[in-house]
Amino acid sequence: MSIDARLAELGYVLPAVTTPKGNYKLAVRSGNQIFTAGHIPATANGDLVTGKVGLNVTPEQAYEAAHLVALSLLATLKAELGDLNKVKRLVKTMGFVNCVDGFSAQASVINGCSDTFAKVFGDIGIGARSAVGTNALPLNVCVEIEVIVEVEA
Repeated sequence: MSIDARLAELGYVLPAVTTPKGNYKLAVRSGNQIFTAGHIPATANGDLVTGKVGLNVTPEQAYEAAHLVALSLLATLKAELGDLNKVKRLVKTMGFVNCVDGFSAQASVINGCSDTFAKVFGDIGIGARSAVGTNALPLNVCVEIEVIVEVEA
């Protein structure tokens, strides 16, 4: 099954690719790997999902925000590759969670992204991962996630 067909089956709609919010590229290809910049969560109408997990954002809301980031990452990868079927495997996910001191469920939040990649790509969508808590993120978003993927040469 093509990845586009899989996305449709799951009911996932990829957002428009955003423009960088600073002096960087959304994705850089080096050999057969693509390194993305950190992507942040935005709703379908473009509103950022902001706040601090454990204060004014629930872990469930942050999980959903991480899912939105996954869709944004997929949109960037598709723009870069032209076809998501060229993804050979997810190599690494690095997720940051804007959270209160003492919050320790960062991994559960970043599962919102990891679960989405696994549903879309199957086993090749499961890679190495880090989930880190932090006291602040740009624009006060609740999560920021970047990935490294291996692609067809």
